Amino acid sequence: MSHAEFFINTWLKFFFILTPFFALSTFITMTRDLRVREKRLLALRVTGSVVIVCLILYFFGDIIFRVFGITIDSFRIGGGCLIMLAAIELVRRPIGSLSSDSGDIAVVPLAIPVIVGPGTTAAILVMGAEVQDPTDRSLGCIALALAGVAIGVLLLTTSIAERVAGERGLNILSKLTGLIMSAIASQMIFTGIKNFLQLGG
Repeated sequence: MSHAEFFINTWLKFFFILTPFFALSTFITMTRDLRVREKRLLALRVTGSVVIVCLILYFFGDIIFRVFGITIDSFRIGGGCLIMLAAIELVRRPIGSLSSDSGDIAVVPLAIPVIVGPGTTAAILVMGAEVQDPTDRSLGCIALALAGVAIGVLLLTTSIAERVAGERGLNILSKLTGLIMSAIASQMIFTGIKNFLQLGG
């Protein structure tokens, strides 16, 4: 796989693992009472929080594995199961199931756990730990940051998204994201089991 292919593949994985359309629908639901300027400021803060948290997970995943004596393949299996559960919940959960609370919602619950949930955390830890080539690691870092920025762009265009897609359209997109996440989860689980059992092919 070339560096360009690796970058595109990694960006797509990160983008869908961050559950963009569910994040968008949840953001719309939780900010209905805010003014446009307040929504934009909140979207920027959510984006910054997501990028920072994701980069920390990406760079320190291998250290976490070494400290706790966890193999990448065991984490692939466990993380894949978490992503699968998140994907199932994403497909089943209707839009508007989360309501806004008083106080700051940029980091919790919007950044964590709506966008960076347990499954997302596991996937980023695995992807960061399994990439050892310095060039690919740098490209993965850029891809991850751009995936977070892409989520931010979606959040900044909530008014447009509401008009164009509507609640039904956002619900469909959210469920499609869940299906893509389930495929990523299946691949992670299969790879972890194959490597753990030392199966060929």
